[in-house]
Amino acid sequence: MTSKIVVLISGSGSNLQAIIDAVKAGQINGEICAVISNRPDAYGLTRAENAGIDTLVLDHKAFDSREDYDAALMEKIDAFNPDLVVLAGFMRILTPGLVQNYLGRMLNIHPSLLPKYQGLNTHQRALDAKDKEHGVSVHFVTEELDGGPVVLQAKVTIESDDTAQTLAQRVHQQEHIIYPLVVQWFCEKRLTMETDNAVLDGQVLPKQGATI
Repeated sequence: MTSKIVVLISGSGSNLQAIIDAVKAGQINGEICAVISNRPDAYGLTRAENAGIDTLVLDHKAFDSREDYDAALMEKIDAFNPDLVVLAGFMRILTPGLVQNYLGRMLNIHPSLLPKYQGLNTHQRALDAKDKEHGVSVHFVTEELDGGPVVLQAKVTIESDDTAQTLAQRVHQQEHIIYPLVVQWFCEKRLTMETDNAVLDGQVLPKQGATI
């Protein structure tokens, strides 16, 4: 049975595009029912429209509080009855109520090798720390910001002449590989979240997830 997916975005939607392409290629046994953005000018909305996917804008500026916004957002998401909610550059800190509503059914991607560098400016922080490697993690969403069980990581070597921009470009390339793969695993019922663990093919994944 095909899984129903709702994707939340705030920006250009390059990870959204990678997932759209994987669905079209038959890699993901799922259907993107809707793309919802909190920003009306997000280019990801155009990507979705070009792919014939329903789009919705729910502008956070029109709401008095985070709780009010998330309550309205839940209503919009639930109208599509999704099996999976994918955060693809959705730049909002979610309220506990929304997170709990989709616990085990919501994925996020974060540009660091979690648990390192939760939050923003991850590429520069990796450079400042003189790390030898950096990367990206796909994880289940919990109430802890960027703190849910990690499913999959991809690593990149930090070169001596790297800047935050060059490092970000290489990390982006890996994002577009691993995010569709994790969505594929979920849609194939191979991936679940049990208590505080990501479980793939019946095996509890290590704290930092699987690695490619």
